[in-house]
Parts: sequence; C-alpha cells; structure tokens
Amino acid sequence: MSKIVLIGSPNSGKSLLFNRLTGLQQKVGNFPGITVDISSGSLQAMRDHTLVDFPGTYSLQPISGEERIAVDYFKQALDDPDVSQVLCLIDATRLEKSLYFTLQVIRECERHNKQVTVLANMMDVLKKHDISIDLDGLSKEIQAPILPISARAGTGIDVVLEHLQNNIDHPKTGLHKSIADTPDTLLRGNAHQMAKRFGAKGDILIRSQARLDAFFLHSATGGLAFFVIMYLLFQSIFTWAAPMMDAVEGGLGFLSDLVVPAIGNPIVRDFVADAMFSGIGAFLVFVPQIFVLTLVIGILEDSGYMARAALICHRPLRIFGLTGKSFIPMLSGVACAIPGIYAARSIDSPKKRLLTYMAIPMMPCSARLPVYTLLIAAFIPATTMLGGFVGLQGLVMFIAYFFGMMCALLVTGIVSNFSKDHYTDVPFVLEMPPYRLPSWQPLIRNAWNRSKHFVTKAGKIIFIVTVVVWILGYFPNYGADLTTSWLGQLGQIVEPIFAPIGLDWRYGVAILTSFLAREIFVGTLGTMFGIEGAEENMVPLVDHIQASGLSLASGLALLVFFAISLMCVSTMAVLSKESGSTSLSIKMFIAYGLLAYGAAVGIYQLTGLLGF
Repeated sequence: MSKIVLIGSPNSGKSLLFNRLTGLQQKVGNFPGITVDISSGSLQAMRDHTLVDFPGTYSLQPISGEERIAVDYFKQALDDPDVSQVLCLIDATRLEKSLYFTLQVIRECERHNKQVTVLANMMDVLKKHDISIDLDGLSKEIQAPILPISARAGTGIDVVLEHLQNNIDHPKTGLHKSIADTPDTLLRGNAHQMAKRFGAKGDILIRSQARLDAFFLHSATGGLAFFVIMYLLFQSIFTWAAPMMDAVEGGLGFLSDLVVPAIGNPIVRDFVADAMFSGIGAFLVFVPQIFVLTLVIGILEDSGYMARAALICHRPLRIFGLTGKSFIPMLSGVACAIPGIYAARSIDSPKKRLLTYMAIPMMPCSARLPVYTLLIAAFIPATTMLGGFVGLQGLVMFIAYFFGMMCALLVTGIVSNFSKDHYTDVPFVLEMPPYRLPSWQPLIRNAWNRSKHFVTKAGKIIFIVTVVVWILGYFPNYGADLTTSWLGQLGQIVEPIFAPIGLDWRYGVAILTSFLAREIFVGTLGTMFGIEGAEENMVPLVDHIQASGLSLASGLALLVFFAISLMCVSTMAVLSKESGSTSLSIKMFIAYGLLAYGAAVGIYQLTGLLGF
C-alpha cells in the first residue's frame, strides 16, 4: 500500500488536517506536545493510500524526546520505497518559523528523491484580517507546489486530494536549484529572506495576540484568571454534568425495574440485578463527568490558553524541581495518566522529565473521578453559596484535586532537592501559539470518543471483576448472608489492614480490586451492596453507603488514600516503558501506597479528634 507522510511543526494544525483527510478524529490541541505518537489511516478519497502523521517538530535537529521520534521516523520513511509523497504543513500566519523547517524537509526529500507538497494552513485567519501572502512567488522560489488550505474550516481539502490523485504516481521532478548540500545555517537565512519577500506585511496578528497576553500573562490579572479558570474547570464537573448524571441514573433505574422482574430464574435475576445494574450501572452514572472534564480541557487546549498556563506555572513549578512544560503533561494527567506520561516526551530536560513522571500519577485522573464523586455525594450536602454560583460539592472536589496536585509537587520537590543524579539541564523555551476560537465539532466528538473509550476500556475489566465478586459474594448461600459467603471469608483476611481507617472488609476488597483500574472501586461496591440489598433500587450507590454507617472520617481517609496512591496497573506499565525502568514504577507503587496509607490513617485520627 502506498504511503503519504504528513509532517509539520507544533500548532500548525497538522492533527486537524489528518482528521479531515482520514476521518479518524485524532485529538487536536493548540499547544506543543499533544501528539505524542505516530498515527496512520487510509485517505477517505484514496483508500489504497495510507496517510502517516508524525509528532510536530520545529526542525530536523531534534531536542525533545517527541521531536526525536518525529525526526527518526521521518528519516526512516524517506528510505521506505512505499512512501510516494511528503506533505509538509506550514502555518501561513508564522511564515518564517515554518519556512526554515520546510526547507529542511525539501532538502531531505531531494536527497531521497521524494515528492514534496507544501500545504499553507491558517489561510482563513489571514483572510479574516485582510492579509495576503505571495504563495505563487514562494512556490517558484522553493521549487515545490504550495496549496492554500484551512484545516479548521475545511477549505482547500478537495484541492489537496485532487492534487494527490493526479501526482501520487508521477516521478519526482528535480529542483532547478539544488539544496541537497545546503547547511542549516544557510537555510535559516534563506527562510528569513523569503519570509520578508513573500510573507504578510504588517503585524495585526501579533498586536492582537499581544493585547490578550497583556491580560493573561500579567503578574496580577494572569494569576487571578488562572485560578478562576481552574476553579471553573472543577466546578463544571458537578454543575454541567448533573443533568446528564440524573438522566443516566433515571434510565438505569427504569430499565432495572423493567428487566429484573421479567427474569424467571432466581439466580439469573439476582445476577442481573446485583452485578449488572448495581455494579456496572453504578459506574456508568459517573461517565457524564468524564465527558464534561474532557470537553473543558479541550477548550483550554484548542483556544491557546494552555501554553499561557504553562508559562504562568513555570516560576512556581521551578520551586519543586519542575518546569512550565511539566504543566501540560500534568494537566493531561487530569484526564488520564497515560497520555500525560506520553506528553512528557516534550520536556527537554531528562531530570525534569523524570520528576514529571513522578508527579503525573498523583494527578486526579478521570478514573479517580467516580470515586471522588461517590464519596463527596455521600458525605457532602449539595448546598450552594454566593447566590448559587459556588456549590459546596464542587468546592470539595476542587480541594480534592488541589490536594492531589500539591502532594505531587511536594514529592517532586523533595526528590529534586535530595536527588544525587546530575543531569545537564536545558533552558525553558515554550512557543506561544495564537489565540483561536475552539472548533466545537471536534471538541465534542473528542469528548464523546474519550467517554466511549473510557467505558469500553474500563467496562471489560469492570464486567470481569463484578462477575467474580458477585460469584464470590453470592455463593455458597445464594446471597442470604454476604458475611458468610466466600467473599466474606476472604474479606476477613484483609479487614485488619483497613481497620485503622474505619473501613470494614467490603471497602478493603473494593480497594484491592481497584488496582486493576481505580473506577472498579465503584463497581465492586455496587455489586456487594447490591447483593446485600437486592430488593432495593439498584442504581443509587450513595444511599447504600450512607446507610452502611461509614463515618465522615473514613470517607475523608478514602479520599486522601485515592488521591495519593498509585493503583492503576496500566499506568505502571506505560511508566515502565516510557522511563525505561521497571524498577521506577515498582518503587513508586510501593512508596505512594505506603504514603497514601499513612496519610489516610492520619486524616482519620485527626478527623476523629475533631469530633467527626
């Protein structure tokens, strides 16, 4: 199958173009470091041709781990006889930066006799500000076709596909003026001169960005805006998702009332009621919050604010041995630790990358979200303050997230100060992408795909675990007494471990199963409480927890335990692969587990002393 390579610099719209051409809906974001792996897919209009998308890179002289991946694979692709065309995407609003990289690509393609087509993206932005650039003159100068497009608006995509269809199998025509032996320093000078000759005249876009940066990067207003935006992010998890959560809960309750009574076999009826509706159903109620969380983070990414947030965070993060670039992987870890670990490839400093690896597992990921929501809903009343603008549950959620982040920073700060490793550090350099209005269709699609992936990925594990838990809890007495079941007998073994934080064996078993995935904690509890109260409503797990007599001290201890502990086996596997050290992930699992347990015992005792 013939291959077409797509390459470009970060923030050039490359991933969005890849989505347009293949329909794979790859995640799109407006900050460096978001595309962290190689993606490929068949062109929609040319199914026998594969489009390969590399991570963004600023030049073919790599600095970061992500750039190294892009450059290494690009050079391998140039030696691949199946590669028939190279698409080099440039940002037409930042021509000089893009041209230096483009000339490097053209030079390498000439050395390997590969066709190059340059795609000038962001033409809609230039048109909006009544700015023009001389693409015809530039095309003649670099001796390569340049096609104007807008990946966001979708304009020019048909022309690209038509150009590929007409030229894909044609042999490459040599350049009139060879640059195969031109050094990088000369290419940089050529890019500067070409940008002056053929680029946009005026600084409208720069002045527009500077006005917004004057507010968002100001020492006073920038910091205030950052905290307001972060607070709204976590507040929205409750307020925006509440209607959808109510709808899911109501739908599951209606379905259980409809399906369960219609099943004649008592064992099958109990299985459907206890395992399916009480176990898996209890987990599904919290999926809308995953959707909202992903959507809001996507808005921050796509608008260009994420890079500003990284710059704002650079100075305080330095105190803890991190860098502003650590903020992006850490916030990505709020959705899931795995893409956050991948995104850490963009951190140039090996030491700061290692410290970022240590911080990401403590980020309050979406797998923790169902646990947090369950415990907060069980112990924190749904009251509002300041005219309904501030919800108490949302405020506690913000505190829980902030607590996890602060623990991560304290750990990295301690390790950074006492580490005996000596790495050659590099300066902090971060590109400020232009501010852009988010493209809502890909954002909503990505939030939907993330939620669907979360359900399908976790759902398989949750189904297996709930079936096992149900069998162990239902037999040998057919659910008559959970404490005398096989599960109850196993639970008595682990109960002494969790007794110091006021948890009985049911919560201990749920914690142990959550090692596979944190959200399994909710499904396991739902299954066990379903076995105990099969005659009651199957879905509202909160009511069962409140009726079980779990104290506020134990609830807070659980929150603290899950905020610190490294419990996801998938995270450990990816961490081992990315860091190149299995011992690192094992040491982190043990250390974070002991720290979480000690902190949970401390919170439980402190809360008890305060009378709660």
